[in-house]
Amino acid sequence: MDKIYVNQMEFWGYHGLFPEENKLGQRFYVDLELELDLKPASQSDDMTKSIDYGAIYEVTKNIVEGKAFRLVESVAEKISDELFREFERLEGCLVKVYKPDPPIPGHYKSVAIEIYRSRNQ
Repeated sequence: MDKIYVNQMEFWGYHGLFPEENKLGQRFYVDLELELDLKPASQSDDMTKSIDYGAIYEVTKNIVEGKAFRLVESVAEKISDELFREFERLEGCLVKVYKPDPPIPGHYKSVAIEIYRSRNQ
């Protein structure tokens, strides 16, 4: 399956279990790996046979910067759901959401979750 990658999109969101996270917000990064047949687009040089990268970004931004969720897992699931709803050519998607500054002790670059969903699930 062909793939489109959109990596390290950065957003400000209010997701988390703690009231401070919901009030102050924090950075989130999102990586997407989208599966679809790109042959019709590549052979015709027609954007309508692919998925517009800007539209992908806007869908993701509206979710991450929109309604607050308690779990990053819920954010990823909502992104996946909306991508399938918006783009009928999409066959599968891997969504990875990074939370670089969670309020937990220790030294690390980030915490992240990753989900894979397909249209046939």
